[in-house]
Amino acid sequence: WCCICIYRLCFFFLPGLGFCYSIINGPANATVLAGSEAHFNCTVSVGWVILIWLSNGNPVLTVISSQGAIETPGRFTSQNYTSGNAFTSELIIHNTQLSDSGKIECSIQQPGSSSFAFLSVQVNGSLFIKNSTLTVKDNKTVEIACEALGWAPAPDITWMTNDTFIDKSRYVTQESQGSNGLRNALSILTLTPMDTEILTCLADIDALPNPQNATVTVIFVNSAI
Repeated sequence: WCCICIYRLCFFFLPGLGFCYSIINGPANATVLAGSEAHFNCTVSVGWVILIWLSNGNPVLTVISSQGAIETPGRFTSQNYTSGNAFTSELIIHNTQLSDSGKIECSIQQPGSSSFAFLSVQVNGSLFIKNSTLTVKDNKTVEIACEALGWAPAPDITWMTNDTFIDKSRYVTQESQGSNGLRNALSILTLTPMDTEILTCLADIDALPNPQNATVTVIFVNSAI
């Protein structure tokens, strides 16, 4: 006889005989850039009949043990893998969109027989500093603005000078609402140059393998010369 637990189904066909199947491993959380693919795996034990994938509560793909995946035209497809007594369904979401963010659920269509994860779709926007070069005389304090437009979420902005991070007390970053649910950020760095230097503004979100960057060369001019 089998134990009653979450994700476990027990069916008894003959007295003294039992058959159970369960979700062995459910999907894991994923963070991806908009336009890329998102992948989720759901592994079930032998005996399953119907597996359904849901996105934010809406069924997007069905897999039937006797015939495979039933796919409709769209951005949701699947791959299937069998290893021993375990079956894995991989849900693939193509060309991910910001609206895809939310709950991704694998269900084998019985009470208490589902597992879920969360998808975060992020948007890599633009980043720029208005001028590529700036000439500054000695003892003059300047403000340099770095603007990030059309991101989701708003990026974390940092500054570097000649490959060294600048203390956060020297710049102020403000976020604002953009269009279509996106976010903007404006970071203003205040400094008094003592020499020519290259300043780099970096914008980062979790889905980016490397921060996006924009640079400006500050040319120091000694007025005493």
